[in-house]
Amino acid sequence: MTHSTDGAASAPFSVVGREPLKILPPVARFAPSPTGPLHLGSLLAAVGSYLDARSAGARWLVRMEDLDTPRVVPGCADEMLRMLETFGFEWDGDVLYQSTRRDAYREALAELTTAGRTFHCSCSRKDLAGLDEESGYPGTCRSGPTRSGPTSVRFRVSDAPIHFDDLFQGTQVFDLASCGDVVIQRRDGLASYQLAVVVDDAFQKVTRVVRGADLLSSTPWQIDLQRALSLTQPIYGHLPLLLEPDGAKLSKSRRSLALDPSRAVSALFSTLTHLSHTPPPELAHSSIKEVWKWAIRHWDPQALAGKADVYLSA
Repeated sequence: MTHSTDGAASAPFSVVGREPLKILPPVARFAPSPTGPLHLGSLLAAVGSYLDARSAGARWLVRMEDLDTPRVVPGCADEMLRMLETFGFEWDGDVLYQSTRRDAYREALAELTTAGRTFHCSCSRKDLAGLDEESGYPGTCRSGPTRSGPTSVRFRVSDAPIHFDDLFQGTQVFDLASCGDVVIQRRDGLASYQLAVVVDDAFQKVTRVVRGADLLSSTPWQIDLQRALSLTQPIYGHLPLLLEPDGAKLSKSRRSLALDPSRAVSALFSTLTHLSHTPPPELAHSSIKEVWKWAIRHWDPQALAGKADVYLSA
C-alpha cells in the first residue's frame, strides 16, 4: 500500500472537481460501501479494476462510499482496508471517504437546481410499488410535489439517448426518457449514490471506471449528470457478476461470506478463472506477489467481451 503526497485529499482542484478539459493521466478506483465484509463478488470487482488499472499504467485509488450512514457498519471500512492489504492490493494516495464530501454534493445539487435540472418529489416507495425506485419513474412530480411532507430531489434527465462504448460489454445505448428521472437527494437529505459517485469521480480525476455489471444500468444517469455539470466522462467497463449455479446473486446466498485471509492465494487464483483467464496450476501454490505478477502481465480485457455473468461451481 502506498500513500503518496499527491493523494486525492490534497489535490488542488475545486470542490466539484471541474477544471479545463485536457488530457488526464489514467486514474482508476475501487469504491466499496462499508455495509458488510468483502466477499468473493467484491473480490472479483476489485481484482478486475486493479488489473485493468495496472496494465494500463493507471493510478488505482480506494474510495469508501460511506455516505449511507444508517447502513454503515462501524469498523467495516478499516476491516476492508486490512483485507485489501492482505490480498496484496496496493493503492495510490489517501483513501477518500464520501462522508467528508457533503459540501461538494450540496454544491453540485445547487448548480443542477440553478440550471433547472432538478425537482422535488413527494413519491414514496409505496407510491411507486411495482416500479424500481430509480428506474422507470413516471414523472409524477415533474410539475411539483403532489402532497406536502418530506421530498426527495430528482434529476430531470435529458430526452436524447445515451451512447457509450463499454470496455467489456461493447456499445451501449440507453433511452433516458424510459429510465426516468433519478433521485439525487434522498428524503432524509443525504445525497444519493448517483450524484455522489459522479462528483467524486471528477474530484479524484478518475478516467477509468471498472465495476460490476449490476451498475451498468446506472451509467447513463451518471453520464447525463456529468454532462449537466460539465464534467469529463470516464471510460466505463462492467465486469461480469459472480452468481450461484442456479443464477442467484452471490450477495444473497450462503456463500456471500467474508473473505478468508488465510486463503488469499487460492481466492485470487479462483477469481482469475472467473475473469476468464487461465493461470498455470502451479500458481495456486505460489505467493500473492507471484499471482499478481502473472495476472498483471497476462491481463486480457478481450477475454471478458460480452460476458455479463459468471457462475460459481456447485
